[in-house]
Amino acid sequence: MIHEWLNVRSQAEEKQEENSSLASDRTLRKNRMAEKLTYQELLDAGVHFGHLTRKWNPKMAEYIFMENNGIHIIDLNKTLSQLDEAIFALKNIVRSGRKIMFVATKKQAKDIVTDEAKRLNMPYVTERWLGGMLTNFATIRKSLKKLAQIDKLMKDDAFNNLAKRERLMVTREKAKLEKLLGGIADLNRLPAALFVIDVKREHIAVTEAQKLNIPVFALVDTNSDPSGVDFPIPSNDDAFKSISILTKHIGKVIEESLMERKKDKEDAAHKKDEDEKRKVDEPVEEAK
Repeated sequence: MIHEWLNVRSQAEEKQEENSSLASDRTLRKNRMAEKLTYQELLDAGVHFGHLTRKWNPKMAEYIFMENNGIHIIDLNKTLSQLDEAIFALKNIVRSGRKIMFVATKKQAKDIVTDEAKRLNMPYVTERWLGGMLTNFATIRKSLKKLAQIDKLMKDDAFNNLAKRERLMVTREKAKLEKLLGGIADLNRLPAALFVIDVKREHIAVTEAQKLNIPVFALVDTNSDPSGVDFPIPSNDDAFKSISILTKHIGKVIEESLMERKKDKEDAAHKKDEDEKRKVDEPVEEAK
């Protein structure tokens, strides 16, 4: 009788913990929903400013709201709508445990993209895009192995015994490889998706991703062609404020998805432990 009562009490406590956990999860989700970007925030950041009307790409017509003083104005309602679609797809990719590669080689985007990618432990390219970085990944991996070997050599005591000229050559080689490949040093396989800023500038990266059926998420301005992008986000891809607000928002979404993945793994491990414990307890109870 005492054992039965203890089991009932234990089950009741577990159920109570589960309910409180679900309630806290719901609160967390509500808070995350509240962090959604607003029309006003996009307006204040200048996301709506497009290029001069004479530089426009007709394929961007559906995302343009109006023309003002020779400049196209982007429809921010379309931006919010496209952003929601992109976020939904990004969450699914990140929760599956795969990597998103950030690509932005323009001056005003480099720092913000580097910071976000490093914070999230995601691969990034902010210098020159090397032709074949995706389509010829086997060759790129050889360069990455070379970088790892040089790094290992420089940490070894034997490096100090090399001639000054040899040490200088090795140091220069490392600096060159780190500049071009430092952001993808930990990449062991092709990324699951690309997040690109300015598809016109990064057209080689977009073309390579298309060939390999890698989905592309991108900030697309009025002078760009959105047809090669799976998830275009119509926006000003030149202003620092515009790039910053959207990149940081995407970063937050990826961060939340990583946390959710971690929690799912912990829950699965906890459930597995409980199931194993029940299997052990059942024969003991039957014996009594």
